Amino acid sequence: MRRPVFRRRSGRALRVTALTALTALLGSATAGPAIADPAAGRSAWSAKVRSLVSAMTLDEKLTFVSGTSDPKSLGEAGYIPGVKRLGIPELRLTDGPAGVRVTAHATAMPAPVALASSFDEGLARAYGRVIGRDGRALGQDVLLAPMVNTIRVPYAGRNFETFSEDPLVSSRTVAAEVGGIQSQGLIATVKHYAENNQETDRGVFGPAVNVNVDEQTLHEIELPGFNAAIEAGAGAVMCSYNKVNGSYACENEQLLKSILKEQWGFRGWVMSDWGATHSPEAIAKGLDQEMPGDAYGPIFTAYFKEPLRTALQKGEIPTSALDQAVARILGQMERFGLLKKQSRPSRDAAGGARVAQTVAESGAVLLRNQHGALPLTGGAAKSIAVVGPTARTPLIGGGGSARVIPESAKAPLDAIKARAGSGARVDYSVGENLDGVLVPASALSPATPIDRTGGDKVPAGQSFSYSGTLTVPETGDYRLDLQTSGGSGTVTVDGKDVVTAGGFFSGSLIPTTDGLTNAPVTLKLTAGKHTLAVKTTAPADAAQSVRLAWSTPQTVKADIAAAAAAAKKATTAVVFAYDEGTEGSDRSSLSLPGNQNALIAAVAKANPRTVVVLNTGSSVSMPWLDGTAAVLDMYYPGQEGSEATARLLFGDVDPSGKLTQTFPTSEARTPVAGDPRRFPGVNLQEDYSEGIYVGYRWYDKEQVRPLFPFGHGLSYTTFSYHGLSVRPGRNGLEATFTVTNTGRRAGQEVAQLYVGAAPGVSEPQAVRSLAGFQKIALRPGESRRVRIDVSERQLSYWNSTSHRWTVGTGRRALSVGSSSADLRLNTSVYIKR
Repeated sequence: MRRPVFRRRSGRALRVTALTALTALLGSATAGPAIADPAAGRSAWSAKVRSLVSAMTLDEKLTFVSGTSDPKSLGEAGYIPGVKRLGIPELRLTDGPAGVRVTAHATAMPAPVALASSFDEGLARAYGRVIGRDGRALGQDVLLAPMVNTIRVPYAGRNFETFSEDPLVSSRTVAAEVGGIQSQGLIATVKHYAENNQETDRGVFGPAVNVNVDEQTLHEIELPGFNAAIEAGAGAVMCSYNKVNGSYACENEQLLKSILKEQWGFRGWVMSDWGATHSPEAIAKGLDQEMPGDAYGPIFTAYFKEPLRTALQKGEIPTSALDQAVARILGQMERFGLLKKQSRPSRDAAGGARVAQTVAESGAVLLRNQHGALPLTGGAAKSIAVVGPTARTPLIGGGGSARVIPESAKAPLDAIKARAGSGARVDYSVGENLDGVLVPASALSPATPIDRTGGDKVPAGQSFSYSGTLTVPETGDYRLDLQTSGGSGTVTVDGKDVVTAGGFFSGSLIPTTDGLTNAPVTLKLTAGKHTLAVKTTAPADAAQSVRLAWSTPQTVKADIAAAAAAAKKATTAVVFAYDEGTEGSDRSSLSLPGNQNALIAAVAKANPRTVVVLNTGSSVSMPWLDGTAAVLDMYYPGQEGSEATARLLFGDVDPSGKLTQTFPTSEARTPVAGDPRRFPGVNLQEDYSEGIYVGYRWYDKEQVRPLFPFGHGLSYTTFSYHGLSVRPGRNGLEATFTVTNTGRRAGQEVAQLYVGAAPGVSEPQAVRSLAGFQKIALRPGESRRVRIDVSERQLSYWNSTSHRWTVGTGRRALSVGSSSADLRLNTSVYIKR
């Protein structure tokens, strides 16, 4: 098409629309004396907020901008006491990216990356509503979620907790989820602002890495998700631990003032990540609240208490900075009705469970399906060998802030047995015994098994210790497991502490079959004697079970052989594989942990009809892929994940998820491979030297073929595309095309539209970038005309000279298809200013 498809008039209309929406969000100003906030571009808060700030003493203001301990804690992450004499209530803040993390039961939702993989904004709103209602019902006021950091590093420990490597997917998902959360009266906190794309050297208990990122990359890749959350009305923003271009994120004036509060007009408040405040001066640089304040005693310095008081009294920090911070918090409390007495809803556990299951089903990605191995029907469904520890003990979520306590979570093995029915044979083999076996007395001197379980628990508040030698029969890898029911503990081998149990980030996410927390380590030990020490301390209010187990080279071989034998006897083998993504650490490898690669290879060799179910948080390498029949990625599927897995395996529901991140063929073929300055950084300097070429953008530019591309996901039916037409839209382009279900089953397809680079632009541009998508459900034989609107922003690049978005003019390629590497329809359009 040679005609113009974008006009300047459309750009003006877009800006007017955005301004109108912003005005509606902020509300009208109240006449009278104002607490000035130049950063927000407004001269007044409401009369009520101004009155409360004026009436507060310095002490009361300081308690409002710094957390403290909650006398009635439900295990939430943060607490602000409020000001009782002025009728300002307490404020409780809870973790909650995949459900509300307190000490009470809550709905354990699938990992956010699974939600994003559904490519379904309606489902994202429902996901948010479940968490929002749970939070309010459990007495919480602020949710420390969603996380919207870019999946840049495949090793990053929290990739499961965020959404995508693509800014459009992240933006649309987070906007919908924020709307759902806040519809229930819970304030959403978008985090971690900004560039918190790895856990290594993030700076919580040590020095923080400095992210060196250029202006275009910052605005095009990382910031769009945060901007979308602000436009959706998010009440709070959490700044990150790391530095960005030399300044800590929580006192980075470019991020907090210039971009967030001035350019975006953010009217909520900025809180620090826990312990990410570094000076009282941060309050004058855009930080409004430090967390957790003095709640954790000497662990973190409370800069916004006595140090801030001293700086204010000396005139080093203007009192207006403190007043603005207090007003921002109060303004959001007023907006959400928290300044007046409210009734809280009851939990809707059944409704939450239904949504959790739907998300698990819709976000699951069928990566491989050879010769129709799935769904399981006929004879393939009558004789099944189920393998893997997470088939028996479900892995429903990742670690750290994302852990939730559900009422229950069924084992996948039980769900498969129930679905297969009484006429089918379903056998189980552990394959990899994470419980291990009790280290026998014969291997210990003194010859006493370390087993303080049952009636021999360590009394509350007391300690247990063992010191002696461990004799191993042969040289090889040994997994040692310190298994406890709470409290703390360490294992020391040959003078080195190798296991620490009891910390926030310690221990496996997979408990033992009898419910103990497992803290494992794998050591290469030579045959013979090794010194061994075990020390544990029971919690003050409960007795402690303690057990030391191990897996030896012999038991590992025996478990794999038994699984292969079971698979050989069955028509179909289903292997559950896992990793343990968590806050606090990045993965050291893209391989599945432990002996899982050897296990899957052995099972697939014994039975070519092997289906692998992944309970993983991010991309993994698959050296066994060619030997398998099918691979179904369930991510961390939440409390209803087992039922969802069974329904997908047996075809009760069609898989429709798509990858929101690229899976590489090997560790040597990723955007950060071979360059430690890209990851994990050198001397605490991390260079985002790949620029805008994150994820599939890098694979396209470098012409590297991935294992599975961004946007990939198979179905039990097939779809065809035809009839692409493009015309000018209200604020960009309007693309229409027809999708037909050409198979025999009902299914859902995510149609994806990509736009190519603009000619003559000096700034880096992607070969193609996702510009729109639409998920549609079709019956067998049904066709539907699909419309995807491409906004002005998706046709623009960040101009680092003019410091603004600029439309890329000239002839642009447009492609439509089922993934970034499966583009069925292609055309071009000519874009004029």
